[in-house]
Amino acid sequence: MPVTPPTPSLKRLPPGTWVVLAWCGGMALTFLLRLQLPGEWHPAMRPAAQFFRWDGLVDMAVATALVLVCGALLRRRPLPALVLVLAASVFGTLPLGVAEIPLPQFLAAEVAVFFIAAERPRGTGVVAVVMALATLGAHLAVRLMCGWPIGVSSETAVALATVIAWLLGNSVRESREHAEQLRARAATQAVSDERLRIARELHDMVAHSIGVIALQAGAARRVIDTQPERARDALGEIETAGRQTLSGLRRMLGGLRGPGQGRPASPGLLGTASLETAPLEPGAGLAGVDRLAATTTQAGVRVDVRRLGEPRPLPPEIDVSAYRIIQEAVTNVVRHAGTASCRVWIDYRDDEVRIEVLDDGRGGDSGEGYGLIGMRERVGVLHGTFAAGPRPEGGFRVEARLPVPAGVR
Repeated sequence: MPVTPPTPSLKRLPPGTWVVLAWCGGMALTFLLRLQLPGEWHPAMRPAAQFFRWDGLVDMAVATALVLVCGALLRRRPLPALVLVLAASVFGTLPLGVAEIPLPQFLAAEVAVFFIAAERPRGTGVVAVVMALATLGAHLAVRLMCGWPIGVSSETAVALATVIAWLLGNSVRESREHAEQLRARAATQAVSDERLRIARELHDMVAHSIGVIALQAGAARRVIDTQPERARDALGEIETAGRQTLSGLRRMLGGLRGPGQGRPASPGLLGTASLETAPLEPGAGLAGVDRLAATTTQAGVRVDVRRLGEPRPLPPEIDVSAYRIIQEAVTNVVRHAGTASCRVWIDYRDDEVRIEVLDDGRGGDSGEGYGLIGMRERVGVLHGTFAAGPRPEGGFRVEARLPVPAGVR
C-alpha cells in the first residue's frame, strides 16, 4: 500500500490558471518597462501616445477579458481557447506602438501552446504551434502591407520561444506516455508472474494429493483379502481425494485459461511488493496464519487474528490462496502503512471464506500496487471478489471473498 506524497499546491493549478498568470505577469512587465524606475534616468521603453489614453486602456482591458475566457476554456476546448489568447496578444500590442508582438504580450500564448502539446494528442499540439507562428507572421504581414516598419529580429526571438514551448510540452507528453507504457508492461508481467506462482503451487498440491492416493491404494491392495473393511475405507478416501483434486484443478485452470479474462490488470502505483516468491512452507494455509502473526509481531507490528464462524477444512487451492492473500496484506502493512498493529479477520461462512485485513496507518490513495494486482489475480482465479482501498476513517482495508464449492461446505 504505497503512500503518495502530498502534491504541492502550485502543481494542482489548472492550465488555464497558468495562462492567466502568465498574461498578468507579461502585463506587469509591460507597465514596468514604460515607467521610470528608481535608479533609471529614463524608462527602458518609451510609451506610445495612446498607452495611457482611454483607447489604449480599453484595448488592454479587452485583451485581458479574452485571456480570462481562454483560461476557462483551455481544458475543455483547447484550440478555440488558443484563438482567444492569440487575439488577446494582438489587442494587447496595439497600444504599445511597437513594430512586433513583444514577448510579454505573447507569453500567455506560449504557455497555452505548452499545455496543449503536453496534454493533447500530437496533432493538436502541432496545430496549436502552427496557429501561434501564423499569428506572428500575419502581424508582420499586415504591418508591411500598411507600410509600417516591422521588428523581424524581435519577432523571430518570440517565434523561437514559442517553438521551444511546444517542444517542451511535446517532450512532457511523450515522457508520460512512455511511463504509462512501462507501468502497463510491469502490471502485465506482475500478473504473469503471479500465474506462474499459482501454477507451481497447484503442481505441489496435486503432487501431494497423488501421493496420498498412491499410499491409500497400496494399503487397500495389501489388506483387500484379509481386511475388506479397511480396504473399503481406503478406497473411499481415494475417491474423496481424487474428486477434491479434480474439482480444484477445474476451478483453478478455468481461471488461469486466457490472460486476464474479465479482469484487466491495472498498472497502479510503483513500489508495492508482489506476493512472496519463496516456496510455501509445509502446512501453509489458514492454519499457518497464527504462526505468521507471531513472526510479524516479533518484527514490530502486532497482528491480531480473529476468526468468525466454524473453522473447517477447505480445498487446498482455497486454503493456500487465502493464506497468501493474508501474507501479502500483512507484508504491505509492515512495509508501507507506518503503523504498529493491524487486524486480520477470517470469516467461515456457509458458501464462502471472507478475509479482511485492516490497519490504521497511512494507507494509499488508489490501492492498485503490484502486490494488490497479485492478490486480485489469485481471487479472480478462484472466481471470488476482491476489494482494497483507503478507509474513510483512515488506514487501509483489504477484503477477499473466496467461494467454497458446495461439495466441501
